[in-house]
Amino acid sequence: MRLSLIIPCYNEQEVLPLFHRKATQVLEKMGCEYELIFVDDGSKDGTLALMKDLAAKDEHVKYLALSRNFGKESAMYAGLVNAKGDYVAVMDADLQDPPELLPKMVEKLQSGEYDCVAARRVSRSGEPKIRSFFARTFYKMVNLISEAEIMDGARDFRLMRRDMVQAVVAMGEYNRFSKGIFSWVGFRTGWVEYPNVERAAGTTKWSFWGLVKYAMDGVVSFSQAPLSAIAWFGLIMTAVAAVMLVFVVVRKLIFGDPVAGWASTMSVIIFIGGLQLFCLGIIAQYLAKTYMESKRRPHYIVSETNDPDAEKIR
Repeated sequence: MRLSLIIPCYNEQEVLPLFHRKATQVLEKMGCEYELIFVDDGSKDGTLALMKDLAAKDEHVKYLALSRNFGKESAMYAGLVNAKGDYVAVMDADLQDPPELLPKMVEKLQSGEYDCVAARRVSRSGEPKIRSFFARTFYKMVNLISEAEIMDGARDFRLMRRDMVQAVVAMGEYNRFSKGIFSWVGFRTGWVEYPNVERAAGTTKWSFWGLVKYAMDGVVSFSQAPLSAIAWFGLIMTAVAAVMLVFVVVRKLIFGDPVAGWASTMSVIIFIGGLQLFCLGIIAQYLAKTYMESKRRPHYIVSETNDPDAEKIR
């Protein structure tokens, strides 16, 4: 068995040596053949220099330096494309994905019962309460309206068999939402639960609004429900408008009431106009995704690597 660990990194110079030391200790105890694939996602600090230093000292380390910041999804994809292991794991460098879980994950995968073993947080201790609330709301909403089921608390940290990795890589869409992709491709998934772990060092690269945008990308990528909601909303408003028109005409013909009220009329017009713009914004999100897919731009470009067999553009 050969194990590949994919670690996407963006400005992780503070935690990278800690991760390498901890992961190496765990993997050496497991006694398996392994490779550590660090993907530098256009870091602006000394992350790449640290990767090179680790690669010079440890033959198990491979690094892929992307030509710019393509985003975590692209960095993960680059790692999956270039991983050569029979089992492939994706995990963060901040040690919030504990390497100590790897032996248990490998054991569950070798049982033959699962094709993938994923990690799931059962608590959010140490996380801001408002972020936890919106995270739980997102999981409930996306599972309600999309065809992909995403477990609450699921991390990107998971160990997959080679056939599942090939299926994930085959989904070559430009706008990637890996949590949804992992669910959509199917395969039998087992779960390993653990309490929330705080970052070992450094600061998170995810702002609140960055997470909101990421959640919106997930909904747009795996659900047409917003478009259906717009259609139903338009139908309902048309019916309401028809009823109101009949009411006004009947009131004028029978009672001779001109139905005064300029302020209320303008309020309704402004309200409906705002809803129309909101609906157009939702449609624009789907149109923008389609536009980006049609360009067929590469997901990533590798500018530097110590792997001579690496696929540098895909």
